[in-house]
Amino acid sequence: MIAAEFRKLRTVRSTWLLLITAQLVVAAGVSGLMTSQADALTPEGQRDAIAHAGLVSIFALVLGILAVAGEYRHRTITDTYLTEPRRERVVLAKLAVNVVAGLVFGLVAATVAVTATAIWVAAKGGTMAWSADLWQTAGGAVGWNVAFAALGVGVGALVTNPLAAIAGSLAWIALIEGIVGQLFEHALRWLPFRLGPALEGLGGQGFPSAWSAGLALSGYAVAFVAAAVATTIRRDVS
Repeated sequence: MIAAEFRKLRTVRSTWLLLITAQLVVAAGVSGLMTSQADALTPEGQRDAIAHAGLVSIFALVLGILAVAGEYRHRTITDTYLTEPRRERVVLAKLAVNVVAGLVFGLVAATVAVTATAIWVAAKGGTMAWSADLWQTAGGAVGWNVAFAALGVGVGALVTNPLAAIAGSLAWIALIEGIVGQLFEHALRWLPFRLGPALEGLGGQGFPSAWSAGLALSGYAVAFVAAAVATTIRRDVS
């Protein structure tokens, strides 16, 4: 089943479009920061540039959503469940495959971000700060992509309508987290998208440590996937 899910992921155009678009966004984000910020050549500026690899975890989230909700949209989910009636195994197989895909998305994005940053720093006559903090930011970005790919599978299995799932997720990131943060200031640091920079070591004062952020993001992913499995088992897909 996992091999079949990998085959599906490789053969759909959206996977490659999301991967390529994410890298273009990373390159544009790094370039924009390097040309607009006066402190871009400092170690802190370089980490901010590389952090763009984590911001594009939204694309990994969309990939995870489409892996499940896309099958409902194209009505292929019935054939999938006829092939494997134990629906929880289908969801878990999609989770495993998309976690790997999120890892690939994160590694590619981190490589593009580090390379683009190094090129800009060299072009501006600076020196790359190859410090442990820099690699923590790159590694955190990879983890952010993995966590959001897993979250996407849970969201896609719960909502099943890809447009609603993607629109709802983007609205949560762009609007709802900010509103929740205004109403409950202390809760803001523990919301999913705010945990990403903390995972990169860039959360700032008062935000959780990278390890705490990673555990919290993993907890969100586990909760969403568990809810997705529970609802998927009972859902009528005829």
